[in-house]
Amino acid sequence: MSVSQPARALAPAPATSAGPRRRPSRLMVGAVFAALLAVGPYLLPPFYVSLLDYIGIASLVALGLTLLTGTAGMTSFGQAAFVGLGAYTTGVLSSGALGADTLGWLQGSPWLGLAAGLLVTFVAALAIGSLTLRLSGHYLPLGTIAWGISLYYLFGSSTLLGGQSGLGNIPAIALFGLDLDSPARMYWLIWAFVLAGAVTSQNLLDSREGRAIRALKGGVTMAEAMGVNSSRARMVVFILAALQASAAGWLYAHLQRFINPSPFGLHYGIDYLFMSVVGGASSVWGALLGAGVITVLKQWLQDLLPALLGRSGNFEVIVFGVLMIVILQSSSAGLWSLVARLLPVAARAPRIDRASRLSRRALPERGSVVLEARKVTRRFGGLVANNEMDLQLRAGEILGLIGPNGAGKSTMFNQLSGVDTPTSGQVLLCGADMRGKGSRAFASRGLSRTFQHVRLLPQMSVLENVAIGAHLRGHAGVLPAAWRLDRKDEGALLAEAARQLERVGLGDCMHLPAGSLALGQQRILEIARALAADPCVLLLDEPAAGLRLQEKQALGDLLRKLRAEGLAVLLVEHDMDFVMGLVDRLVVMEFGTRIAAGLPEEVQNDPAVLEAYLGGV
Repeated sequence: MSVSQPARALAPAPATSAGPRRRPSRLMVGAVFAALLAVGPYLLPPFYVSLLDYIGIASLVALGLTLLTGTAGMTSFGQAAFVGLGAYTTGVLSSGALGADTLGWLQGSPWLGLAAGLLVTFVAALAIGSLTLRLSGHYLPLGTIAWGISLYYLFGSSTLLGGQSGLGNIPAIALFGLDLDSPARMYWLIWAFVLAGAVTSQNLLDSREGRAIRALKGGVTMAEAMGVNSSRARMVVFILAALQASAAGWLYAHLQRFINPSPFGLHYGIDYLFMSVVGGASSVWGALLGAGVITVLKQWLQDLLPALLGRSGNFEVIVFGVLMIVILQSSSAGLWSLVARLLPVAARAPRIDRASRLSRRALPERGSVVLEARKVTRRFGGLVANNEMDLQLRAGEILGLIGPNGAGKSTMFNQLSGVDTPTSGQVLLCGADMRGKGSRAFASRGLSRTFQHVRLLPQMSVLENVAIGAHLRGHAGVLPAAWRLDRKDEGALLAEAARQLERVGLGDCMHLPAGSLALGQQRILEIARALAADPCVLLLDEPAAGLRLQEKQALGDLLRKLRAEGLAVLLVEHDMDFVMGLVDRLVVMEFGTRIAAGLPEEVQNDPAVLEAYLGGV
């Protein structure tokens, strides 16, 4: 019995003789949605066509928040300010507010206004993100409120931008000789932008760069250990969300032909965040649904409640707030999750090109020292967690690091993997001093690891979770991913992930959500993810925890195979029966120091070890 046998129990049941109910594909659903959009202007009254224009503009902003908040886990209340940047940039340039002598060649064209707006927003987002994204926890959304308010007051205080009176004389967009000077004509351009934004966002999420962004939700420690530059990933998604908001501002300015600061205030930023969350913050198409529901609901409440309750109070705001609470309580995953349950769409399994191969790392010579700790000491104030620890790990061996609870094993593990920096001493990886360089640098030099508490992305498939481990072996960037120009690179990464899953016995469930696996299988999945990085050093933190006897036997067989291939494995484990029959050497810790080292049979009879574990013979 192998590790893969429990996984087979999780696989979908075979179809009956009557055949399964055929589900529509994602492409089919998208085609139906596009067809409905196409006939909308011919079937709906002008008011609702205009309302669809505003839904489309809001959808663009909500799409950016889906990437920023739903996918990367960064809450922003300031996206309306980026809408304002796009709107005011094109408004100033296309209306000639600067005067004929200032940047005359750039004025008058809305399309140049779009390019200028995106450029201004890019620079602003880069500057704001450099400051704001250093914050974490509740400080990050507070930071977005701060710069959102600042830009709002900048719009209202500048005479160049028209102050609170606003900026007029904004021309209509001309496309192929046709002036888009009405809501019905702007409709097609707005929704072309929305569909392009939705498709490119979905493409990005289904790529190497998208997995790096999604990995942020699994924690920075996990992402960096897999080689993801978390600071870059956060900045990338922050800028992308800002650029989508800026494009929405450009469309808004040329639809209205007049702008003032009011639509770019904090309350609109809150509305955009509501749209993303209510629709389904982790779903691209949920952003469109949320924008539609919120926009239509607010319009209906503004029309209906004053007629029923009078115009003396803002009853629509009160009712709207109550409805938002009810919606969020009834469906915390967003309305799109309800739609997905009612109208299930067939999941599109990624194409795996078995012929694609990634380049492999040349393993160090067997017996050579690949990971070494020299006099490693780690202090936390007056507590000494590790005290002058020495350790050597050689290529082609399994080294066990054991000790009673509180011995300092986890702290030592963090020093050896770059998660933490020793107070003093050295950590050498393949001969290079890595002290203070961070876990991403360790990953790039061939060290990969698992975690004591499983760190996976439960909503992502098993295959995609493993592909995160191969992040450093891919090269396609954001723009190729958004326009699906990365298929060769992506195919090789997915093929490598599939091979590693089959290697550890989880090939039967690669397309299942990772969260549906049992705990033991999730630990095996973490090993597959670590192996996808093509490491020369593998650090395993309690990999046998939660595994049944036969699964432990399969895990032991896998680790012996890796050792035979020349991989160096460091194992932290509490299961002594599992450790003693597997490792080549043992290092024993107590109170942060090494008390014994050697062969398993020597260590288990060492008086100091017996004293540490049993209180004496």
